[in-house]
Amino acid sequence: MSDPKKKIPVPESLLSSYYEAQPQMAEVEKAQKESLRIGIPREETLQENRIALVPASVKTLIAKGHQVYVQAGAGEKTFFPDLEYSEKGAEIVVSKQEVFKSSDVIVKVAPPTPAEIELMRPKQVLISPLQLPIITAEYLAKLREKHVIAMAMEYIQDKWGTFPIVRIMSELAGTSAILTAAELLATTRGGKGILLGGISGVQPARIVILGAGIVAEYAIHAAIGLGAEVRIFDNNVYKLKRLQNAVGRRLYTSAIDSTTLEKELMRADVAIGAIHSKSGRTPVVVSEDMVRKMKSGAVIIDVSIDQGGCFATSRMTSLDNPTFEEFGVIHYCVPNIPSKFSRTASTAISNIMTPMLLEAARLGGLEKMLLFNRYLRHGVYMYKGYLTNDYLGRRFNMKATDLELLITSNL
Repeated sequence: MSDPKKKIPVPESLLSSYYEAQPQMAEVEKAQKESLRIGIPREETLQENRIALVPASVKTLIAKGHQVYVQAGAGEKTFFPDLEYSEKGAEIVVSKQEVFKSSDVIVKVAPPTPAEIELMRPKQVLISPLQLPIITAEYLAKLREKHVIAMAMEYIQDKWGTFPIVRIMSELAGTSAILTAAELLATTRGGKGILLGGISGVQPARIVILGAGIVAEYAIHAAIGLGAEVRIFDNNVYKLKRLQNAVGRRLYTSAIDSTTLEKELMRADVAIGAIHSKSGRTPVVVSEDMVRKMKSGAVIIDVSIDQGGCFATSRMTSLDNPTFEEFGVIHYCVPNIPSKFSRTASTAISNIMTPMLLEAARLGGLEKMLLFNRYLRHGVYMYKGYLTNDYLGRRFNMKATDLELLITSNL
């Protein structure tokens, strides 16, 4: 017989309330699934070439009983014609006004323009990037007046606490940053005429990468594949360790201290800004003075520009006019770098958005999904007339209200 005094250790997780009956969730599960009306307007700003949902995803959504409205020409720059969307079951509408009027959920890959905000109505859900450099107090005030629920794609998390849209776009941006740097170093593009990987008897280009996230990982793979030398800076030693494991070789890594960073930037041919902020602006880690001391003809690619940029000299550019010079250094500060590869990027975004929309419908809509998904709530910055992002509140001197309180009050 076993000793009754001896207790079998039971994991705390098995004793927690997580495994208890969840009446609210059960109530939602019993509720009839909601049919979503999803609108995809044609993008007209920032030379945006991507689209949020590709035809294959539209087919999946429609097969589940949802309606999708696509503005005519929305997929042209991604080489998805209207006919292909129509064949998958989408309704092609001519005007932007009709898209907004017919839809409860608007999905975009660029922030809405002031004209598009005017077309919105109360309780409509907007899912789009936020892109901090172009946000103004007036812009937020217009959204607040419309009493919509606005979510920033780049701040939506998954259950592992990562940012799926940022991650997948970072993979693409990291590889693209190296390819772009290789092009800008060419004499014909104003560079010093340096081949990124060098050749026999000639040293390769030296690349400094700020940040040790996904952009850095894919940039390193591309850079090493071409034969370039790489230096990585980040204040998170665990990220640096993860990066070395992911790349599978020893790398030059360092914490971000001004003395070491300045020394490396002075010798660098390329500097890549790849720092991501979880809720606000990216910190500026490279001062004007540091940029001034860089080589003439060196290249800066600020992938972080959509969150403000991490170089003091960075300012937003576009795909039509992507570069400018400051202190003799070529700056490339395009916020939608993945748009250069629109078909690949659109498919990647669509692969993330489609399961999220299907899950929202199963729970009775995106608004109800916010009740049970704190990771989705992380992306909300405007909720029915209330600003809910603390950083935006501080930046524009506007009152920010806790989203948890707002959701609870609406139960």
